[in-house]
Amino acid sequence: MTSWRAFRSAEPEFAELAQRILQRGVALVIATLRADGAPRVSGIEVVFDDSGPVTELAFGSMPGARKGADLRRDPRFALHAAPADQSGGDLGDGDLKVAGRAVWQGPMSGPVAGDAFRVDLGEVVWTGLDEARERLVVRWWTPSSGLRSVVRE
Repeated sequence: MTSWRAFRSAEPEFAELAQRILQRGVALVIATLRADGAPRVSGIEVVFDDSGPVTELAFGSMPGARKGADLRRDPRFALHAAPADQSGGDLGDGDLKVAGRAVWQGPMSGPVAGDAFRVDLGEVVWTGLDEARERLVVRWWTPSSGLRSVVRE
């Protein structure tokens, strides 16, 4: 199990960028797997839960939603946060993808009903521009290999 806190501890600057992108208010999309193996995409919101012993990247699913059923059956997912401003081709803070396994936590507590999930991180990938805004940069982190990057023309 790799928590958000473990990621943040390993790569604090990269984790801060990733969290800022996930919390910037732009719609996020999660991909899950249907029972027949076909992909399903759904809109989603995430939270950073500090209520337990470790900070977790977490999200919920409404009661009876197919997304929650998909994740309870097969916990693999990919989450995408597109660039904030796509109208002029500006990547802004960049594009972020998070993949891993959704760990079912049971029913959500509080005023909203549904299923609660926490994330077991498999990878975090950021795509954006270098400081001169001339080259594309891809940075990715995995628990086993740490942070790597490549610059493309």
